[in-house]
Amino acid sequence: MSDAPAPLIRPATATAIAEAAARLRDGGLVAVPTETVYGLAARADSAEAVAAIYRAKGRPDFNPLIVHVASLEQAERLALLDERARKLAECFWPGPLTMVLPLKAGAEVAPAVTAGLPTIALRMPAHPVMRALLAEANLPLAAPSANRSGGVSPTAAAHVAQSLGEAAGMVLDGGPCEKGLESTIVALRADGRWQLLRPGPVEESRISAILGDVSPIVTSRVEAPGQLASHYAPGKPVRLGARSAEPGEFLIGFGSVPGDCTLSASGDCAEAAARLYACLHLAAAAPQARIAVAPIPDEGIGAAINDRLRRAAA
Repeated sequence: MSDAPAPLIRPATATAIAEAAARLRDGGLVAVPTETVYGLAARADSAEAVAAIYRAKGRPDFNPLIVHVASLEQAERLALLDERARKLAECFWPGPLTMVLPLKAGAEVAPAVTAGLPTIALRMPAHPVMRALLAEANLPLAAPSANRSGGVSPTAAAHVAQSLGEAAGMVLDGGPCEKGLESTIVALRADGRWQLLRPGPVEESRISAILGDVSPIVTSRVEAPGQLASHYAPGKPVRLGARSAEPGEFLIGFGSVPGDCTLSASGDCAEAAARLYACLHLAAAAPQARIAVAPIPDEGIGAAINDRLRRAAA
């Protein structure tokens, strides 16, 4: 956790959103809630503003950023959307789905946003605070999770302050995030294939029902956030599939496995996703030197939870 002074945390009123939009237009940073996690936003067309995100997060420069848009029209100014992309947008936008699409020639986006790739990752968020900020700023916003790179993602304004301190600039406090798990990321390939780059709240089966079977990923190239082998790290060793705690472990429970905290006592994977990062933050702050996590079913949203846990344990 950062010992830096706390950022300016403001309840997400209309006045605060207008102040945040002005800050963004001037090239500053604002941490803002989405339905997934809190994001650290900057205007996507400014190299200087995007560089400030990288400095605040300590993020590797080969890791692209997701750009958040207010409308399909705004997305079309940045990327080439084919029929598949439009079908997905119709079904899942606004919402927790990110699409990696061909970058449009002449798109007004800082090169660092795409990390030099010919593609761009786009999402239209559903959270009312983020949507209000996008409308007020009238700009596409690059917004990775508002935490130090590789650390536990923030699902509350306090998590942002603990991780980034005053480097976050301003935090719009919209309460805890509903989904609590980063967006699903899919890449739509020119040859008609599609690939799942990061599992998330929109399950693979729902996308397959529209696009057909997913294709395997055969490259190690990082095309989207969350693909690094070690990510979402709480700063302590993590043991997965634990039925009980060993000495010196903080146990995160699930279902019939109780713990020092629980993802979901009823075994509800949606509840577990919403609580995942809050529990990891508690575990990181606990006196125990190690973390153990109860088994999670590896299907549906559970597969996305396990993806984050495996990276946290890497």
